[in-house]
Amino acid sequence: MSIKLAILGLLSWKPSTGYDLKKMIEDSSFMHWSGNNNQIYKSLVQLLEDGWVTHEVQHQESSPSKKIYTITDKGLAELRNWVDSSPELPELKKGFLTQLAWADQLNSKELDDLLSRYEAEISLHLALQEEKKRRSLYVPNRTEREACLWEMIAENIISSYRNELLWVQQLRQKLV
Repeated sequence: MSIKLAILGLLSWKPSTGYDLKKMIEDSSFMHWSGNNNQIYKSLVQLLEDGWVTHEVQHQESSPSKKIYTITDKGLAELRNWVDSSPELPELKKGFLTQLAWADQLNSKELDDLLSRYEAEISLHLALQEEKKRRSLYVPNRTEREACLWEMIAENIISSYRNELLWVQQLRQKLV
């Protein structure tokens, strides 16, 4: 997923500042992006140049001025084209599985400790995702269908973590 497309999606929901966009992307459970803050601002400049967004400078008395970005009709058309394109398959490559493939080098206690650490990390992420879903800070909910889509996206992520926990438990049982 391109950061520009995520930005267009967020701006289709509501006009936002670069900082607001950064916060929404960071807090998202499914908008995967590993870049730095400068990429958001660089992307906004490119989106402006492409005519996909506009911005308005909002002056503030006690703070620096801020730019509020809004998606244009051209940007909405680009977003719609991307949404209607062929979906990407889920990424199934997991670094932990590669690590685990060579874990026979560990003694039983070391392997158990490794699995315990992984299970604890997965449990922590599961709790985080459940709390994000409960709080639903950045969920548009403009229509019932949109609310359903976002609800099911959250469920997909949560069920992935639950499934991973179940898999670790099954692995431990087979190793006994």
